[in-house]
Formats: sequence, structure tokens, C-alpha cells
Amino acid sequence: MKKTKKGLLLVSTLVFFLFIGYQYAADNTFNNQSDENNPKGTRIKDTNDMEHVSNNNVSLNDKMERTRNEWDCVKPNEVGKIMIIMYHNIGNEESTWSRHYSNFKKDLETLYKKNYRLISMKDFIDNNIDIPAGYTPVIITFDDGLEGQFSFIRKADGINIHPNCAVRILESFNEQHPDFGKKAVFYINSYPVAFGQPEFVKEKLNYLVKNGMEIGNHTYSHKNLAKITPEEIKEEIGKNIAMIKKSVPEYEVCSLALPYGGIPKNLAVVAKGNWGEIKYKNKSILLVGAEPALPPNHVAFDPLKIPRIRGSERYLQKWLEYFDANPRERYVSDGDPDIITVPQDLVFQINKHSLKGKVLRTYNRSN
Repeated sequence: MKKTKKGLLLVSTLVFFLFIGYQYAADNTFNNQSDENNPKGTRIKDTNDMEHVSNNNVSLNDKMERTRNEWDCVKPNEVGKIMIIMYHNIGNEESTWSRHYSNFKKDLETLYKKNYRLISMKDFIDNNIDIPAGYTPVIITFDDGLEGQFSFIRKADGINIHPNCAVRILESFNEQHPDFGKKAVFYINSYPVAFGQPEFVKEKLNYLVKNGMEIGNHTYSHKNLAKITPEEIKEEIGKNIAMIKKSVPEYEVCSLALPYGGIPKNLAVVAKGNWGEIKYKNKSILLVGAEPALPPNHVAFDPLKIPRIRGSERYLQKWLEYFDANPRERYVSDGDPDIITVPQDLVFQINKHSLKGKVLRTYNRSN
């Protein structure tokens, strides 16, 4: 009996040490896996070299671990600047307010290669930026609701989207690069007619919503809001919403781009109000030009005065080169929308009241 017990004890001990050895090997294999193939596309974990500021009880074991080398590779900075690109027409010519369709395609390719990824205006203003670690968000906007942005053509087999309009170019590029996305915001006027083809307005607006694109307010008839009365401002905004809701009754328009960039003295009238029974609330108001925007967590962020850059060769090239030369000023994602990560030396730029349940995480960048 004693020999049997000793035998069982010996077997149990061997099994125990074999199990421990297996776990150690498995852990070592996981920890030593190289991230060289996709250092920017994974959510990695931390924590020895970081200080943490938390306003909730999120588990740090699950969400707050990265090695120093991994941080040096990704260099997250979620208080950096974000380009919101302003296009108008997409067509057969290149001019101040028109981008040739071939150049628009080139713009998308350049953004993609430089690790920019599309996000929506709604996610931006709601502080819900969700892209892989190491990448930079970018927002594409179109003003005026022009036919070159979204055009239908009649063919023998039916009605198709024009291959060289903005919507189809975005979709085609996304088919080739699904990780880039196809989100965009179309700030439309309803007068004379959105997207230039009156018989297709309802179909177009529904198509945008169904395919994850956004509709924004650019006023009913493109009047300069700095030159009209508060009551006329309410009519321009409310009347456009009424026209949009005829096509997409359940859609909530919550963003406005100022025609001509005209800022009225009483901007509160633009942000919230009503025209008769039509109520409106613009969570974001966009300017015309002339620089990248601050993110929602920045202490100087103003949702009612969000700047954009022009989608032209001159200005787009200028800012792409600027961020290439000044990568520390560029927003870089940590890969987790529930955590806001910034270098320790930039933590003073964070508006902690804007976090609203998110975790603020800091780290010391090496260079």
C-alpha cells in the first residue's frame, strides 16, 4: 500500500512539473512573438513604464499592458491633430473648388499609404475614435451636394452610380482596401436640388445612410449666415432639415458646415434652435479651412468652430508634408476606443472632463 501511495505521489509530481513547464513555454512563445509584420494593427498590453490616471474601474490587467519597445513602435498620441478634408466638386477639371476625379483617387491612395484611416464625423464628435493602433484618423467632407459627388447614370441594364463620382470612388477604393473604410460626410443644400438630379434625391440620401455615410446640413440655399438675421438663420437650417427628412425621415442631422465659412455673431442660434415645428441641434459646426482640427479630448477643442483643410493639391500636400516632418503633432491611435493614451509630456493638453468614463493612460516616450 505504501509503495502504491509513493508511486501515485511520484506520478502526480511529474505531471505537475510537466504542466508548469508547458505553461512556461507557451507564455514564453506568446511574449516573444514578433510584431514586425503588423506592429500597428494589434492591441498590445502594458505596464511597467507608465503612469495611469483612471476615472472608472476598468481592469488594468486586461487593457493597460505594453512593453517599452512596443510603445516606441506605436507611439500613440491621442491628443494630436486630425485632418478634416473639405472637398467640393469631384469632376473632369482641377480648380479652386473642384478636384479632378483622378486626383481624388490619388488622394485616397496617399492617405492609405501614410497610415490614415477614415472615421465618421459622428464618431469624432462623440469621442469614439476606433481604428487600429499606430494609425491616424482622417475625416472626408463634401460641401454643397454637387452632382460630381454622387451621380446616377442610365444604362441599358438600368441605373448605375457613375464610376467617377465621389461615392463610387470611395466604394471602389474600399473594395480594394477594406481596412481604409468608406465613411464620408456630405453637407448638402436642398436648393436648387441636392446632388443635381431631382428625380433621384430620395434614393441617393437613403443610399448614403444605408451604406454608412453621413448627411450634414449646409443650409437650405447656401446663404452666408454672418449676413442674415437670427430668424433667417433658423429658417435656412430648419428648412433644409425638413427637406432631408422628406427622404430619410428617421435620420438625425447633427452637424453643420458654414456656407462661405461665415460665422454669425450669435453662434448659439446655429448650434440649437427651431424653425416652426422643426427642431435642430448641431453637435459640431465646421469652418472653411484652414488647419487640422484638435481632438475632442483637447483642452482647446471647440465643437462649434472646427477647422478643416481644403482638399486641393496645394493644401493637402502642405499638411501631409507637415505631419511627415512633425509626427509628434499627429494623432496616433492606441487601438482601444475606451482608453485615451498620450505621452506624459502632453498630459496637460487633456481636458479630463471630456473623458466621460474612458481611461486616461500616459507613458514616457523615449524620443
